[in-house]
Order: sequence, then structure tokens, then C-alpha cells
Amino acid sequence: MSERFADRTMIVTGGSYGIGAAVTELFLREGARVVVVARGTREPDLALENWGPDRVRCVAGDLSEPKTSADAVRCALDWGGRLDAVVNNAAMDYTGDLLAAPFEDVQRVFAVNVFGVILMLQHAANAMKARGGGSIVNVTSRLAVSGVPTMVVYGASKGAVLSLTRGAAVELAPFGIRVNAVAPGLTETPLVTAWLNRQDDPAATRREAAALIPQGRFATSEEVASTIAFLVSDEAAHITGASIAVDGGFTAA
Repeated sequence: MSERFADRTMIVTGGSYGIGAAVTELFLREGARVVVVARGTREPDLALENWGPDRVRCVAGDLSEPKTSADAVRCALDWGGRLDAVVNNAAMDYTGDLLAAPFEDVQRVFAVNVFGVILMLQHAANAMKARGGGSIVNVTSRLAVSGVPTMVVYGASKGAVLSLTRGAAVELAPFGIRVNAVAPGLTETPLVTAWLNRQDDPAATRREAAALIPQGRFATSEEVASTIAFLVSDEAAHITGASIAVDGGFTAA
């Protein structure tokens, strides 16, 4: 595999689990240094020790707190001397009846999924502006543009991130900073597996969900990661403010 990200320093939030782990692995294989930001409350998919501290560093923290994004950017700059790209992947899932959703739960979802992305974008973009450019990719969701019962709060938070992506792309373009979004559909991740296992008939639920996808299957984490890597890469130099759906045609149907 080519090392298209050699000597570049990236930040991946939620980078030790699910889609984030696939993004981190891909960036590392292609030569990047990666700062992984994670809460540290889950056993990671990613065997970070296989790469060593010269290629990957970890910052633990809650992204709804300004200190976490500041620490991550500072780590990237102190370690790599530059910040080339950020993938805002970390998010809090939420399922529940909209009319019964406790306000505290709604606040927490938006604190992580929206305010956390804004905080990281602010800290990262200021660092990128100082060196003349960079790339930011926000991971949204099919639910940013599609209404699904019991997923309204989560979908609203992802819709806000989509709007943030478009506005930031326009405002930051003069500084050489590109801002794009990737919107996964149902993806083979531990989170989706756990959701399926909570259903009365997981196999039937999987079949029913896959039947709503024109391609008839869930995405893999690696397929989402490849799309993110493309948007970060020089091949996407004239792409900003875009949102690419990786959902097998769900939002096109």
C-alpha cells in the first residue's frame, strides 16, 4: 500500500472503536502519525501497542469538555509539529421516544455530538490556519437527512453537524481548510451488533434492516474509512462542503 499520508499528523476522535478504529488503522498503514481521542471506557478494537508511540498517541477525555480537544491538538503539534487532518467520529448514540426523552439526555447527546465537534473544529482549524491549511471530516449519519422513529434526537444532532460542515467549509476555505462530511448508514460495528443482539429476533431484524438498503447489506467499517481517507487526501483537494453517503443507497431510495 502507498504511504499517501507519510509525515502527516492526524487526529481521530473515537479512534479506538468501530469506524474510528478502521480510520486509525488505515491512516497508520498509509504512513500517518495519529492522535486517538477516546473516553477510555471500552475495550478498543485497535491494538495500539502494535504500532508504538512513534506512530500513535492516545488522549483520553470527554469531547464535550473544551480541554479534551485542546489537549488533542496540543499533542499533535508538540509531537508531530503540525496538524494535517481531523476526523470527528466520536458520538453518543441515543434511541428513545421523542416525546418522552428526558431533557438531560437531549443535552448530553448534543453536548457530545454537536458541541464536541464544534470545539474540536475550533481548536483544530486555528492550528491549521496558522500553517496554511488542512482537512476536517465530520462523521454524520444517514439520519442527518432521513427521519426514523425513536432516532429523532440522535438524527437532529447529526443534522446539526451536517449544517456545521457546510457553513464551516465556506468560512474556512480562504484559509486552505477543507471541511467535509461522511454519512454512514447501518455499518458492521460493535455498536450495531449490540443493537441487533438486544432485539427479540436479531437475525430477522438484520434481514428487515438490510431489505431497506438497495444494495441489500450493511456497510463495513473499512468502506466508511476508505471514503474518509479519500476526503482527507490530496485527491480531494477541490472538494469542500460535501457530504458523501456510505449507505448502500438508503438515502437515495
